[in-house]
Amino acid sequence: MKKTLAIIALLLISISLFYGCEKEEVTKPPEPPAQAQETLWKKLNTKFLTLYHQGLYSEAATVAKEALKVAKNTFGSNHPDVATSLNNLAALYHNQGKYAEAEPMYKRSLKIFEKALGPDHPDVATSLNNLAFLYHNQGKYAEAEPMYKRSLAIYEKALGPDHLRVAASLNNLAELYRQIGKEDEAEKLEARAKKIRSDK
Repeated sequence: MKKTLAIIALLLISISLFYGCEKEEVTKPPEPPAQAQETLWKKLNTKFLTLYHQGLYSEAATVAKEALKVAKNTFGSNHPDVATSLNNLAALYHNQGKYAEAEPMYKRSLKIFEKALGPDHPDVATSLNNLAFLYHNQGKYAEAEPMYKRSLAIYEKALGPDHLRVAASLNNLAELYRQIGKEDEAEKLEARAKKIRSDK
């Protein structure tokens, strides 16, 4: 049965850069080194996303590795941007069926997000969902289920019970329940997800 990843594995944040008040000069002042590196990291992630969505996985992997290197050198190993880069590279490996390479990256990403943002942040939920989906794809249902549940609980608390990410989480858990024969539970979750979507 074909599965689809309901929650996007990429956590890019688009932030407009602001250089201060407009001046008459044509050239902008040079960015401080750290800011320049952050700008580079964002550009690399945007490029990664483009390549990923085009299915150019080899090129995307090269860009993702460079983004991870820039993030580590700029922000340190325990920064959320490092977690985002790890998550992006893990998602790429996951999509290619390279589960053994994806798993430690997803785990490291999750650990960084939990420490940096707290255990109830939506990025933690996304990270949990991605790791659960990896286990789900490998038939490791007993490992996937509690992660799906925790991800769902975080989304409900942080975003509200009627958010579209909650609906996607409900569908992920429902799909797992169908595969282990819990049809009644799956139907209830799917009905709730359907209601959330119809109300939007």
